[in-house]
Amino acid sequence: MARTVWDSSVGKKTVMAVSGLIMLLYLVVHMIGNLKIFFGPEEFNRYGHWLRTVGEPFMHYGWTLWLVRVVLVVAVVAHATSAYQLSRRDIKARPSKYVHKKPRASYATRTMRWGGIILGLFIVWHVLDLTTGTVHSGGFQEGRPYQNVVDTFSTWYGNSIYIVAMLALGLHIRHGFWSAAQTLGAGSRTRDRALKTTANVLALLLTAGFVAVPVGVMTGVVS
Repeated sequence: MARTVWDSSVGKKTVMAVSGLIMLLYLVVHMIGNLKIFFGPEEFNRYGHWLRTVGEPFMHYGWTLWLVRVVLVVAVVAHATSAYQLSRRDIKARPSKYVHKKPRASYATRTMRWGGIILGLFIVWHVLDLTTGTVHSGGFQEGRPYQNVVDTFSTWYGNSIYIVAMLALGLHIRHGFWSAAQTLGAGSRTRDRALKTTANVLALLLTAGFVAVPVGVMTGVVS
């Protein structure tokens, strides 16, 4: 039964919608946590430590954070896999170009695939930079996320990579939220305007919230 659902286009779109909403919820929480950097190093480092102690003593140190990471990895893989397979299926169904041009889609719609690739590459870089410290620009300091963030955004390439990725994220959310709502049956003629407005507001707030951190470092507000 599960295999039949997955093999259908509706099933893949549902997987994309659900996994996308899981990642969106994480992004909202993650952005709020990131903004704590404006309250100073002690507050931000305390927040970083708290993330590893959530659920104690029932959960061992760091287990809740690893559980969240596992859920996110599953969501990202499911989202990317279903998107890729739907894209391949769409290409096979239309092997030749249309004789007449279709109406011009929105910029976000036309860049969803490229935006997804950019975000996928960014996630790899972001983890290697601020989680493992593998490609970190300065001396990575375990347990001192404030200094690690400042180090990253004190470089032109760290800022460039992050800001470009966050702009791609905003476009992805703008189209993806509305698309997910349609897939899950929340859309209707009377609700479409509200859903599109919600998508635009979410995209704007998340983009602005995430970009505020590198801008804060560049302007010296965070140092």
